Amino acid sequence: MPSMVHLSRRAFLESATAATVLTASSGLATAAAPRHRVLVGSGANEGILAYDWDATTGTLTPAGTAAKLDVVDWLTVSPDGKYLFAACEIDSFLGKPTGQLASFNVVGDKLEPLSAENSAAKGTCHCAIDRTGRVLLSADYGGGSAASFLVTEGKLSPAVWTEHYSGHGPNADRQEAAHAHFASFSPDNHFAYINDLGSDAIHIYRLDTTSAKLTAAGTYHAAPGSGPRTLHFHPNGRTAYSVNELLSTVDVLAWSAADGSLTRQTTIELLPADYKGPTRACDTVITRDGRFVYFANRDNDFLYSFKADVKTGSLTPMKRSNCGGKIPRNFTLDPTERWMLVANQDSNRVSVFARDAKTGLLADTGKDFPAPTPMRILFL
Repeated sequence: MPSMVHLSRRAFLESATAATVLTASSGLATAAAPRHRVLVGSGANEGILAYDWDATTGTLTPAGTAAKLDVVDWLTVSPDGKYLFAACEIDSFLGKPTGQLASFNVVGDKLEPLSAENSAAKGTCHCAIDRTGRVLLSADYGGGSAASFLVTEGKLSPAVWTEHYSGHGPNADRQEAAHAHFASFSPDNHFAYINDLGSDAIHIYRLDTTSAKLTAAGTYHAAPGSGPRTLHFHPNGRTAYSVNELLSTVDVLAWSAADGSLTRQTTIELLPADYKGPTRACDTVITRDGRFVYFANRDNDFLYSFKADVKTGSLTPMKRSNCGGKIPRNFTLDPTERWMLVANQDSNRVSVFARDAKTGLLADTGKDFPAPTPMRILFL
């Protein structure tokens, strides 16, 4: 990502306050036409963008800038919906060679800045909030590190735990060093996970929600050169899916509540058998009822729909479909689950596809809405 001239803490707070979301309503307008506020993190210098979402027509209407931040790779919201957290992939913050974590108070359609802290290293690409809303984890791709923060009424403490990984993998271009890429929590909130694309590993920790400290509890080792990028848990509370970026595969994992361990059950191939070009698997979406799972793949750019066994989490492929643009960095279902929204990073747009709730299939064509370098789509 490009290096950005960054703001001091005072300047950050002043500019973020001045550049809040515009005043359109984010609640449900009517039962027939549900409307939501949607935030899009921009990987350029556009900050956090605001849109109004009409679930009747599947339409995004621009609503201004929610907050001015540079290189927003990820957004997440607290379990109670009161606070928003952002991970910024910058090279320095507050005079240190790290990325930035920022928090905001969500007041109606507005974001009020609360805090901003240093991550563990450069290249902060992801953050996740635990189920109590007391612990935020961050992952630094460039620095190959992770950190945890104690959250008090939305405000971040300085990092209370950090780890700098030292592993590497067989892919000389992408795995010359550790690259932490994704943070997540177990279904029971007793364990935390950091996906390390560079080391072909998922680092497992016991979580103390009182102190926000993590204690090592093991490692899941993926296939050499696979590059585990993201980890998502199925609603059945027993299955997880780890997307392997470098091989465009998905490890279907059994999760143990006893020790937090992950055990591979099978590996799913995302690519067509005859495809030989560049490829990078990316992200996962799971329906609330657990009946359908979707994966995004970049470079050859498609979404792949699967039917899931709700008890076992096993996957049956259904269809590859159009993602609407180049490099689908992130994608998500709207609250009605009738629409899939895709952040096409290199096309500078969010694409929207209708979804059949019964079959789980996505429409072949969709609608496009401008968004500069979209990295993350979040419904408030």
